[in-house]
Amino acid sequence: MASREAKHTISVLVENEFGVLTRVAGLFSGRGFNIESLSVAPTLDDSLSRMTIVTSGDERILEQITKQLNKLIDTIKVIDFTDTEYVEREMALIKVQATEDTRAEVLRIVDIFRGNVVDVTARSYTMEITGAPGKIEAVIDLLKPIGIQEIVRSGPVVLGRGAKGLHG
Repeated sequence: MASREAKHTISVLVENEFGVLTRVAGLFSGRGFNIESLSVAPTLDDSLSRMTIVTSGDERILEQITKQLNKLIDTIKVIDFTDTEYVEREMALIKVQATEDTRAEVLRIVDIFRGNVVDVTARSYTMEITGAPGKIEAVIDLLKPIGIQEIVRSGPVVLGRGAKGLHG
């Protein structure tokens, strides 16, 4: 029976030390696993950082990734949030072309998706959109016909619902 390939969101609690990110990235690249997105920041405890890694693969690949991450001396805990309940958010900055004809439409889209305009010039709006990755995709789809000039996305960050988490 073939395993199903799916997207996986993994949280990794690691020591907040020089070279840890390089070792984690090297683990993925050395084994041919792709990192679709990666975000890292210190936790409440400055000696620890939390990584949110989005990757894809079947269950066998995910098991290999999890085992390899747990072998790294800097790793404290690994959680795969696939098939669990969690809160997921991503932030995007999107710069769109703004002409006299499109300004009202851009502002309407930003308002519908509860975004914020963070920069305005004579020819563009830059907006901040925060939410689940599907929401970000929906905004991008609506703004493409207007003329997206530039976009940057943070990649998702996740927290388990209720007691599920790195400390639970």
